[in-house]
Amino acid sequence: MRGWWQEIAGLVLPGVCEGCGAPGSGLCPACGEVLAGGGAGEGEGPPGTSPGRVRPSPEPPGLPVVHAAVPYEGAVRALLIAHKERGALGLAGALGGALARAVEAAVGAPEEAAGAAGAFEGAREGACGGRRAGPLLLVPVPSSRRSVRARGHDPTRRLALAAAGRLRRAGRPARVLPVLRQGRAVADQAGLGARGRRANLAGALEVVPGGARLLAAGRVVLVDDLMTTGATLAEAARALGAVHHPFIPRTPTGIGGDSAQHEFEQRVAAVIASSPASFEINRNSSETWIVAGGER
Repeated sequence: MRGWWQEIAGLVLPGVCEGCGAPGSGLCPACGEVLAGGGAGEGEGPPGTSPGRVRPSPEPPGLPVVHAAVPYEGAVRALLIAHKERGALGLAGALGGALARAVEAAVGAPEEAAGAAGAFEGAREGACGGRRAGPLLLVPVPSSRRSVRARGHDPTRRLALAAAGRLRRAGRPARVLPVLRQGRAVADQAGLGARGRRANLAGALEVVPGGARLLAAGRVVLVDDLMTTGATLAEAARALGAVHHPFIPRTPTGIGGDSAQHEFEQRVAAVIASSPASFEINRNSSETWIVAGGER
C-alpha cells in the first residue's frame, strides 16, 4: 500500500529527485546518468563507470563470480534506499536497467553468449535430441515475508522483473525465476559483520519444490540489488548448488562414439551496486582463480 500512496502523492505534491534532492521527478537527469554509469555526482567515482567484477574482503567461501553496475555511494546509495525502504517504485525501471547491464557483464557480451549458446546447443542436439539452449534465468535473492510485509513490496523481485524486461527489449531472452525461499528465520542483518552474516545465513535458503527442473531451462544468474559482505549471495549459490549443477556436455576433438566430457559453468551473480573498495580489489588483484564444479 505504501508504494501506491507514494505514487499518488507524487501526482499532487512537488517532487524531488530521490538521488540528490533536486526539484523535479523521482530521478533527475544527472542522477540517471550516474546510475547508467555515464557520469559522476559530487564526491563519486570517475565518469564512465562500466560494470565490473567485484570481490568483498574478506571473501566468503562459495561466493559466485559477481558483477556490479556501479559503486554503492552518493546518488546510487540514495536511490537504492528510496526504492527498497521508502517504496519509490518509479525508480524500478532505471534501477532495473543498471541490473541488466550487470547481468550482461556477468554472462558475457551478446556475441560471446551466442557463440557459447551455439556450442551448447550443438552438444545438446547430439546428446539430448535437439533441444535449444534456453534464456537467461534471473534468480532473485529472496526477501523474508516479514520484510515484504513491512515494505509493502519485494524490491529485489521487482528489480529482477525490470531487468529481464530490459534484456528482452535488447534482444536477449530472459525471465525471472523466483525459486529461492527462506527455509528458516534469520536475524536482521543490520549491524552484523562479515562473520556474523555468514553464521546468520548458513543453511537458511532453499530451492522450492520443482525448482531444480525449472533451473535446467537456461543460464542461471543470481541477482540482488546490493552486495556488502557477499554472505547472502554465497548462501544463495549454496542453495542452488544443492539441486542444480550446470554443465556443458562436450565431445573432445578427435574422439568418436558416445565419449563425452562435462565442463561445469561458473556460478555467476549480478548486482546493481557494491562498495567502491570491492571494485578496487578487483582491479588490483593479480590472483588466478580456478573454478571447479561450478563454484569458487
